[in-house]
Amino acid sequence: MNTLDHKVDFAVVVSVTKANPNGDPLNGNRPRQNYDGFGEISDVAIKRKIRNRLLDMGESIFVQSHDKKSDDFNSLRERADANSELALALKSKENASELFAAEACKSWFDVRSFGQVFAFKGGTGKGVSVGVRGPVSIHTATSVNPITITTMQITKSVNSEPGKDKGSDTMGMKHRVDFGVYVFYGSINTQLAEKTGFTNEDALKLKNALVTLFENDASSARPEGSMEVIKVCWWDHSSILGKYSSAKVHRLLEIKSEVEEPKSIDDYMIIVNELDGLQVEVIDGI
Repeated sequence: MNTLDHKVDFAVVVSVTKANPNGDPLNGNRPRQNYDGFGEISDVAIKRKIRNRLLDMGESIFVQSHDKKSDDFNSLRERADANSELALALKSKENASELFAAEACKSWFDVRSFGQVFAFKGGTGKGVSVGVRGPVSIHTATSVNPITITTMQITKSVNSEPGKDKGSDTMGMKHRVDFGVYVFYGSINTQLAEKTGFTNEDALKLKNALVTLFENDASSARPEGSMEVIKVCWWDHSSILGKYSSAKVHRLLEIKSEVEEPKSIDDYMIIVNELDGLQVEVIDGI
């Protein structure tokens, strides 16, 4: 497999219908919103969904969520310690950190994509402090228009503990975005790809994960079908460094609402402009 030999930029357009795309734990789990009223989905949340999709696709992932994992390890330390090649790398008398990083990138897709900080205390074994800088960078998703958040009150009328005739109602709140269109951008840096071993095949797998980002991602806050990938724009540059800056490429995507209060994706016009010598692949979500 060949290391990625050209710069890549991408953009993903997402629709949200009666769902909470990314709750803010410091604000009662309300959908994230900036001071101007635009909705946001953190880059951390997006990377979590990408990792989950790659895991569904059979890729080896280091940072797995507790409720969706492919092994029996309950911590990152356990998962790292189970890799015998990493242990051998640490025993090397020369360039131990470099060997450790190289083996970690080889073992896990998300490490060679997003990077990872391995910082484990010594305990009964040798401590680890190794950092990997990944080639794939992803922005926070932002809504095209300010979002409207709907809040409803919910109750629980069951006994949590035995010994009671009837449980008293427990009150709670649930928040959602009635409708919104979000967009996030990303890039793949070839110089960092060379260091982590990120390949052309890895880039293709990442693209496929973005197209199917919300498959198998349903929850009470995000019911099946409430989150949808509308389009993925994938720009393949013709050189290692790229002919244009990522900022200029990302501005090629224009999303305009054709009505004052858009209620569906049909109320938007999506335009992908062009630059000389730059190819773009526009993929509809499944």
